[in-house]
Amino acid sequence: MSSQFSSRSDYVFTSESVAEGHPDKVCDQISDAVVDAMLAINPEARVACETLATTNTIVIAGETRGADLTKAQIEKIARDKVREIGYLQEGFHADNVDVYVHLHAQSADIAIGVDSAENKDEGAGDQGIMFGFACNETETLMPAPIHLSHRILQNLADVRHSGKEKGLGPDAKSQVSLLYEKGKPVKATSIVVSTQHAEGLTQNDVREIVRPQVLAALPKGWMCDEAEFYVNPTGQFIIGGPDGDCGLTGRKIIVDTYGGAAPHGGGAFSGKDPTKVDRSAAYMARYLAKNVVAAGIAERCTIQLSYAIGVSKPLSFYVSTAGTGRADDGKLESVLQELVDLSPRGIRTHLQLNRPIYARTAAYGHFGRNPEKDGGFSWEKTDLVEALKDYFK
Repeated sequence: MSSQFSSRSDYVFTSESVAEGHPDKVCDQISDAVVDAMLAINPEARVACETLATTNTIVIAGETRGADLTKAQIEKIARDKVREIGYLQEGFHADNVDVYVHLHAQSADIAIGVDSAENKDEGAGDQGIMFGFACNETETLMPAPIHLSHRILQNLADVRHSGKEKGLGPDAKSQVSLLYEKGKPVKATSIVVSTQHAEGLTQNDVREIVRPQVLAALPKGWMCDEAEFYVNPTGQFIIGGPDGDCGLTGRKIIVDTYGGAAPHGGGAFSGKDPTKVDRSAAYMARYLAKNVVAAGIAERCTIQLSYAIGVSKPLSFYVSTAGTGRADDGKLESVLQELVDLSPRGIRTHLQLNRPIYARTAAYGHFGRNPEKDGGFSWEKTDLVEALKDYFK
């Protein structure tokens, strides 16, 4: 886990995930669908799109520049995403939900700082700190608790969308607590799954629908004791999604990243075009940390970057392998900065981020996914491994 756990070898650590139908994730997906639509029109478009969702109401607000979509087009994007997630319920229905669009032009003061000029490279879209992390606990080089939490919910979503389990609703949460022995995860000590379901299903009915999807997500022999397997602990979960709880973009930043196993700079990802270093620099930090671990240079790696608005170069670059490294952390800092241009433009170019690849990131984590042929999840590539191995033979 992160450095705060490195001095301990035996402990229990917990992470949670939320499904695509969770109110906050509905908002993240709508915001990122708007980003994708605008980048499809103009790869240099600027977008900062926030979404709120509650009972049969969606409000979309923020700033854009360089791509024009009508309110009707944005409304359709929102309805299509709600339908894709699976909300055709009385309190939140893709066809009946009221959609209010309040997007306006990006501030000229922000644009001045970000835009390149004759004597100035493109600057960061804001100040801030960003973290990336990787560890060798799973094949995805992600911490095991968040990795398994995501997998449980992805399995539930798969059987719901396929029609195999018609009693499941879109809203769900999972939570996995893992026992670590000698610093390695060995089994689950407790598992919590809360999932929206149809009327008429008992708590035990839902439990037996959920059980095989949990078992399929876990390594063999990792299932917790039956007494520590909690499914819909309140008894029922019929009213869900934005009808049950108001949702907002950017409210699940730990679910989006490392499940609390690594530091977080505080900035959300969804709804932002890649000039916003909250998003792009966090992706780059993950990319570099993952390549360090994939190259066998460390068992875990944490990277921090920091930026100032309007300034192209990072203000700081920090690497920690928490005592697991086979190379000096300071040397790693130098080598990684030689391999990759960490300016906002350099990051966008290296990872090819000016593409409509973001709606797919907005549920089940931005990290630990497979790189895709169209450039999606490019930050999960391990194409620096050979170069790193050459440096640290």
